[in-house]
Amino acid sequence: MVAMTGVSAVERVTDELKELLLYRRVAWRIVPLAIICFVFSYFDRINISFAKAQMQADLGLGDAAYGLAGSMFFVGYVLFEVPSSIGLKKYGAPRWISRIMVSLGIATAALVFAYNQYTLYFLRFLIGVMEAGFGPAILFYLACWFPRKYLARINGLWFLAVPLAGALGSPLAGLILGNLQGIMGLAGWQWLFLLTGLPCVILGFCVLWKLDRDIQSAKWLSAEEKSILEGNLDSDRRNADSTHGSLWRVLLTKEVAVFALIYFVIKLASYGLNFWMPHLIEQSGITNLTLVGIVSALPYAVACIGMLVVTNLSDRSGDRKSYLLGCMLAAAVGYGLACFFSDNSLALILALLLATAGTFIAIPVFWTIPQSTFSGLAIASGTAAVNSVGQLSGMVAPVMVGYINDLTGVSYMGMLSIAPLLLLACVVILRYVRNPQRVD
Repeated sequence: MVAMTGVSAVERVTDELKELLLYRRVAWRIVPLAIICFVFSYFDRINISFAKAQMQADLGLGDAAYGLAGSMFFVGYVLFEVPSSIGLKKYGAPRWISRIMVSLGIATAALVFAYNQYTLYFLRFLIGVMEAGFGPAILFYLACWFPRKYLARINGLWFLAVPLAGALGSPLAGLILGNLQGIMGLAGWQWLFLLTGLPCVILGFCVLWKLDRDIQSAKWLSAEEKSILEGNLDSDRRNADSTHGSLWRVLLTKEVAVFALIYFVIKLASYGLNFWMPHLIEQSGITNLTLVGIVSALPYAVACIGMLVVTNLSDRSGDRKSYLLGCMLAAAVGYGLACFFSDNSLALILALLLATAGTFIAIPVFWTIPQSTFSGLAIASGTAAVNSVGQLSGMVAPVMVGYINDLTGVSYMGMLSIAPLLLLACVVILRYVRNPQRVD
């Protein structure tokens, strides 16, 4: 009996190791390309923050006009986010992601033709329309391969793209703006949009070549491996609520409303940093554009490391709620300290490290909860609805922060207004969010 128990234990460990290695191979197939696509797509929505000073001088934009230009992306994005899930259903995730990347790249590169505030508004709106549906398409695609027990670390790997876009994009933007000004008759900000837009077109074709439509169409997997992957997903589906599996009914559930509110605040905090961090750093006394870009990259680099650590701990414990709360509390404290020490460069940077890490680590931890709550195509429509409301913050953050700054005459007051909202979201999490049922 003891011998049989020992054999069973060895077989179980062997099976677990085989499964872990299989998912590692799947992750290497899918995640690196998904990260690279997200890095470029995310940077294309925030690169206007680095071009702010040059664009304002060339196009005659005030802070309010700049804020509106930043917001126009999100008008197009939000309007077409949920309808984009229809295209995802019809054409499949790889084709739809490819279409998004190609059209996004062309629209971003077209910003070189902006010659006044109105053409800038239109092109930023067009970029939002082209990118709509990208996030839900990737989240849906990942959930079609990875079961709940791996989702936090996989999300964490993919959402590394958000801080990476800042960590890599900040110094890159500084170099382009500082060194390509006037080359071939183009301004530095025009080169920035051109050199960050065209790679998206190439990546769109890479998606078609590299990503399979689903598990069964993957020729690089054996029949046994496909069975393991499908079996784990079936186990998750058996524990899903039928309402949360409907493409459209899920939009009317309480869960969508709660998730949308929480994500709105998280994204409000992230866009506050994206659009105004370089400005805060400049106001603290660092004026060299290249140095501003390098300093702006530091908080994002710390967030990258934190994502890997925290999402792994979240998967091991299965406790999504506590980790999400901890991240958002850290973000609120960091925001408050950044505003308090706005005239001290070193203290400001340390506070921004805390605010950025808390904000961006919260994103992948948060998304494990909707992904585990919804099932089937509801993952696409449900996450699209939540993401749509969250992206509304992209319209609110630039305008709100700029307006409060103009109203008070203080460069950090707009940012300070975000901290209480983070605390409010923590109350909502405590009251209405439950940890998803863990399936081992």
